[in-house]
Amino acid sequence: MKRSVNRMNDYVFKRIFGSEENKDILLNFLNAVLNSRSGYELTEIELLDRELDPDFLGDKYARLDILGRTAKGSLINIEIQIVNQYNMEKRTLFYWAKLYQGQLQSGQSHALLKKTVTINVLNFICLPDASRYHNTYHVREDETHQALNDDLEIHFLELPKLLCRTSTPQTRLEKWLLYLNNAEGKELEEVLMSEPMIKKALTCEQIFAKSALERRRYELREKAIMEEQTLLHGAREEGRIEGKLEGRIEGKLEGAKQTIRTILEIKFGAESAVLMPLLE
Repeated sequence: MKRSVNRMNDYVFKRIFGSEENKDILLNFLNAVLNSRSGYELTEIELLDRELDPDFLGDKYARLDILGRTAKGSLINIEIQIVNQYNMEKRTLFYWAKLYQGQLQSGQSHALLKKTVTINVLNFICLPDASRYHNTYHVREDETHQALNDDLEIHFLELPKLLCRTSTPQTRLEKWLLYLNNAEGKELEEVLMSEPMIKKALTCEQIFAKSALERRRYELREKAIMEEQTLLHGAREEGRIEGKLEGRIEGKLEGAKQTIRTILEIKFGAESAVLMPLLE
């Protein structure tokens, strides 16, 4: 069973998980991420429109996040991120804060603010702990670990860390992440046998791939992602080269300064100390 698209393409993810007819797929994924206890699972969610104009899908800065509101009013935002821009920790706080404060109109009470959850699905390693592919953050007191409140919840799901595991996926979340990481063949077939919603997601993916229009939009997004990766790689290489050149220049300058210091000491002895600051 060969995959037809890159499932970590944010446009594909939006089409599979962010449509009204596929809310059951989204809810299944969310309950897996949130590790919802039996009897407390999310059973409904209102999708909030965050669609971007398809004409701008070639823009490397386009983002097609999924945003939903639960029955209790909590906001849940999912972001798919393929390219490491080395700013994910600050970026996620910025977008979380925008969503949180955006709930209120002028003059409304802060008591109306609802819990806001951000879920980052990353195709790169972001956090230092190599053994944990799923990290969840809240606001807690440093020593007692008591929560200030439950309004902030941020999840980081790092696919490369899950791939490092040799064991077969055990939890529903691990199976979802394996699917998102473009599993195919026997590995995927074993997941499909135990998870009907992942099987439905695969069917939606295959229908998506048969549409000429959707395929074109998908390819535009893939092209933009590749260009972004190329630009970031080029910038890092340029930075390394500049760093090496600066290091060489600084080394030569320091060597020249040391030579001048030696000449001054020989010629003027202790009095050369007055001239040394001029070399700094």
